[in-house]
Amino acid sequence: MSTSTSSKKKSAGRSRWFPLVWIVPAAIVVLALVVLGAQWLRTLPEVQSFLNDYPGEVPPPEGTPVGFPAWLNWSHFLNSLLILLIIRTGWQVRTTQRPAAHWTRNNKGLIRTKGKPTKISLDLWLHLTLDALWILNGLVFFVLLFVTGQWLRVVPTTWEHIPNALSAGLQYASLNWPHENGWVNYNSLQLIAYFVTIFIATPLAIATGIRMSGAWPKDAAINKIYPVEVARAIHFPVMLYFVAFIIVHITLVLTTGALRNLNHMYGARDDDSWVGFWFFIGSIVVMAVLWILARPIFLRPIASLMGTVSK
Repeated sequence: MSTSTSSKKKSAGRSRWFPLVWIVPAAIVVLALVVLGAQWLRTLPEVQSFLNDYPGEVPPPEGTPVGFPAWLNWSHFLNSLLILLIIRTGWQVRTTQRPAAHWTRNNKGLIRTKGKPTKISLDLWLHLTLDALWILNGLVFFVLLFVTGQWLRVVPTTWEHIPNALSAGLQYASLNWPHENGWVNYNSLQLIAYFVTIFIATPLAIATGIRMSGAWPKDAAINKIYPVEVARAIHFPVMLYFVAFIIVHITLVLTTGALRNLNHMYGARDDDSWVGFWFFIGSIVVMAVLWILARPIFLRPIASLMGTVSK
């Protein structure tokens, strides 16, 4: 290897990691300022009065179910698994210039296309396949959410949630966190975050993803008012929202009573036992295994069942 080539690789490596040199310290400074600012605000009489009037949560509507059924635990696990792999494959599709393999759908069966089927990267094939499974899981989730009344836990039914969400946000920011009792009722900030994720971010991800896919008709009349450029401009920020939501969600789960929260999410129970923790560890193992298996050498045999895989 020549000296110039080695220097170029070292320079590329430094440029790749250079943003972290200032992003991480800057994020720490901003976080510290936010915490100190929130703590100072809580010393003001007006703010103290606001927190007393709006403690951060609103009593749930009459008839709201208590607790988390087993189906919700399973749906949560499947959603976590699929969204993790979807984000990974979506990032690979966006950043990989030379895919390791390509996939072409067999133009036969119930669904056929005019002309020659489009060749796509194997990463995109996996991304679209995971999207389909994610949508299927979401449809089951939506049906059960409304059939069982669980929707009352994640849909704001009064404007009182707005000031209470601001109160909860201030309490989180000051590190003097609001009362947690997710088994019975979410605080207003949690409820609004779940509502946005389920009823706004998810439909946006699906609608823009379908518009960007090769299955979308190129001569559809709606293309004039919904061009693919608009879908791309929305799709990526929605992915960033999911990443931010996951980071904050996991952080709060582990710092506001980890065992009880994990039992809510994985054990369908409200106690401090280790049942939910071990289910959580099992889910992490499954995610890690599938993360490793999501490589061309393992994907080719599966993708070949639905099309032709080529280099």
